[in-house]
Amino acid sequence: MPKLTVEGSGVFDVPAGKRLVLALTDEAKIDQLHACGGNARCTTCRVEFVAGEPASMTVAEKNCLTVKNVVGVRLSCQIACDQDMTVMVISRLAGSGRANAGNRPIDDMQPQPVNWTTK
Repeated sequence: MPKLTVEGSGVFDVPAGKRLVLALTDEAKIDQLHACGGNARCTTCRVEFVAGEPASMTVAEKNCLTVKNVVGVRLSCQIACDQDMTVMVISRLAGSGRANAGNRPIDDMQPQPVNWTTK
C-alpha cells in the first residue's frame, strides 16, 4: 500500500492505483479542488511534488498543462498512487471563492482512453 505524505497534513496509506485526487479527498481529508470532475481540463486539482513524482504522465495531463502554459505542477486527477509520494496541495476549496470543490471524479482515470507519455 503506497504512502501519501501531504505536507502540513500527515502521512496516509492509499490503496494502490487510486487516483491521487481521490486519495487527497478520501484518505487525507483535503478539500482539493477538481472543478472539471477529474477530466484533465481545468488545472484546479494541481499539486506540487516534493518527492516521488511519477516519471510519466497521461497525454491528457501533458496537453492540458501545455495549453494552459502551467509548469512545475501536476494534475492530481491524472496520477495513480502506485508508489510513495510527497505532495504540497496548492489548490484547495478554502479561500478559492468557489461554491464547491467540483463533481467527484470517478474511480477510473479519465478521459478514456488513457495514454501515457514522458513528462
